[in-house]
Amino acid sequence: MHVVIAPDCFTGTLTATQAAEAMAAGWHDTAPHDTLTLLPLSDGGPGFLDVLARAVEGETVAVTVSDPVGREVPAAVLVVDRDGERTAYVESAQAAGLHLLGPDERDPALTSTWGVGQLLRAALAEGARRIVVGLGGSGTNDGGAGLLAALGAGPEEHLARGGRALAGAPDDALSGLLALREEFAGVDLVLATDVDNPLLGLQGASAVFGPQKGASPEVAQELEGALGRFTEIVSRTLPVPTDLLTGAPRRLDKEPGAGAAGGLGYALYLLGGRRVSGVELVLDTVGFRDVLRGSDLVVTGEGSFDWQSLRGKVAAGVAEAALEAGLPSVVIAGQVLVGRRETMGLGISGTYAVAETPAEVDAALLDPVGTLRARAARVARTWSPAR
Repeated sequence: MHVVIAPDCFTGTLTATQAAEAMAAGWHDTAPHDTLTLLPLSDGGPGFLDVLARAVEGETVAVTVSDPVGREVPAAVLVVDRDGERTAYVESAQAAGLHLLGPDERDPALTSTWGVGQLLRAALAEGARRIVVGLGGSGTNDGGAGLLAALGAGPEEHLARGGRALAGAPDDALSGLLALREEFAGVDLVLATDVDNPLLGLQGASAVFGPQKGASPEVAQELEGALGRFTEIVSRTLPVPTDLLTGAPRRLDKEPGAGAAGGLGYALYLLGGRRVSGVELVLDTVGFRDVLRGSDLVVTGEGSFDWQSLRGKVAAGVAEAALEAGLPSVVIAGQVLVGRRETMGLGISGTYAVAETPAEVDAALLDPVGTLRARAARVARTWSPAR
């Protein structure tokens, strides 16, 4: 039996590569006769660069950038030359990731995306004419204002002090945005996102993702108003874009993915960016569908398999690709928070949780490799024919 093991990272505990290796070890414990292909994946969030660097020939350029609270942290830009085009891949979580913050530092009213702007500047310095930005796993909610400030769109004191400060920003806070757009006019700027949420509203960045980053309901509402003010400043600065097919005005804050990574998607749209599915970009880059040929089963996973996993995440992308190939797929996750009815539409044949009780959750956090390995071994008993 040929099994493809293709998980995302288990956020906060295991990288995608570590998760794949733990699953493979457990599977081998039960079914050593099976052939295993390990293919760690990402949807644009943490681990995006590591996954791509395994699949493409390129140069990893080390840089130093600011984290969400202004500390210097190491990061990288992956530069790939192909067919006469230079592409730079950037992982926004390396500069704006929630994992960079301690529990008492998680305050999306104050955190900034300044460091992501530094990553884009580094990509431009490498001569890239195509820049792919992986969005996901952020600890910020500033609409990408910090990114724009780092690139020269406006003063740091108005744009790089977190989402809350945008409420008091003046009308001319983005006085350099037009010139910045011209600088990016010759760059194919790609947003690789795991979500399609807009910037504002009940499905927007503040309402949906703010609480995950430490925002209380009151702070989330405050951030919603601040981002609304930010869009007003944009409207006073930029001409209203129009749809090329209909000629109708386009609201960039309503574009799918504008709310990704706390509104980083919106800032990239302002620079002329276009959105693609992060997981689909990764699946295409690593040749996932080619790997499925001749396989019998696909195993994927992530830290928490919940309702968000069903839209744009690795598990959903893997399951859909497996369904297209006529293969069964199963999910092994730290926790499973959706039922059979929700997963059937994706063609998922089974979901298995590493931890189902509070005691098991504690054990998984203490020994993520061992507990994931043990769960994979039990799943293999179900799916691998005894020899």
